Amino acid sequence: MTDDPFVAHRGLLFTVAYEMLGSAADADDVVQETWLRWAEVDRAVVRDPRAYLVRIVTRQALNRLRTLSRRREDYVGEWLPEPLLTSPDVAEDAELAESVSMAMLTVLETLGPTERAVLVLHEVFDVPYEEIAEAVGKSAAAVRQIAHRAREHVAARRPRMTVSRTEQQQVVDRFLAALTGGDVQGLMDVLAPDVVVVADSGGLAPAALRPVSGQWRVANAFSRFAALAPRVEITTPLVNGTVGARIDPGGDFDTAITFVVEDGRITRMYAMRNPHKLGRLDEPADLQR
Repeated sequence: MTDDPFVAHRGLLFTVAYEMLGSAADADDVVQETWLRWAEVDRAVVRDPRAYLVRIVTRQALNRLRTLSRRREDYVGEWLPEPLLTSPDVAEDAELAESVSMAMLTVLETLGPTERAVLVLHEVFDVPYEEIAEAVGKSAAAVRQIAHRAREHVAARRPRMTVSRTEQQQVVDRFLAALTGGDVQGLMDVLAPDVVVVADSGGLAPAALRPVSGQWRVANAFSRFAALAPRVEITTPLVNGTVGARIDPGGDFDTAITFVVEDGRITRMYAMRNPHKLGRLDEPADLQR
C-alpha cells in the first residue's frame, strides 16, 4: 500500500473530472495535470490532501470544460458523454450510479461550467460549500445560490423513476429479444409512447443526426436490425452504472446503448456509435466517491 494521497484518491479524482467533462479521455488528462501540480506541492503545508486534490482537479476540469464547450459547437450531430464499463460495485451504489448514468450526464451538459462543478461536488461528493467556493473562485454564499439553481434545473429534467438492476435487465432483455427477432409489436410493447433515441456518431458512422422520438418511429427504425441479427453478438454489460447493450456485428464492436427504464418500459436510449468513444468498454473504470 502506498501512502501517497494522490494514488489513494486517484479513482475519486477521475470520477470528479469525468462527471464534470463527460469524457474519460479528457478526465485522464485532467487527472494527469493534477498529478503534475501535486508533485510540486510542499506536502507539509497541506492539512487535508483529499480536499486539496479535489480543489486542483476541479480547477483543471473547469479550464478544460470551457475549451470543450467551444469545440463541441462544431461537432457533427448529437454529442453524448463517453460511455464507461462499470463494475457491480458502482451499480450497487445507487447515488454514484445515478450520478454517472448517461441520463444524468446529459442533463449536466445543460448546465454552465461553474453550475456543473458546484452540483457535482456538493450533491455527489459531499464537498462543503466553503471548499467548493475555493475551488471555483466564488464566495460560499454565491456557491449556495448556484447549487440551489442547479438542483432545480436538474430536478426538472432528470428521470423520475429509479428501478432495480433486475428490472432493468428484464426490460433490456425483452427489448433485445424483440430487436433480434424482428418483432415490431414486441418492440412497441417495451417502448414508452414518448420514447426518445439519441445517437452519437460524430459523423464517423451511420446514425440519425437528431433525436428520434415516438414509439412507432423508434420501433420502425430498430425493426431493420433483424436482418443483421444472425451475424451480431449482443451482450448486456453494466455501462455507466446501469444495464446496457454492447453490439458486435461480425466481431467488430460498433455500438453501445444505455437505457432509461420507467414503469417497465424504455423511455430513453443513448446509442454511442462514434468509434473514438468506444474505447472504455473493455475494462471497468475506477469510479469512486
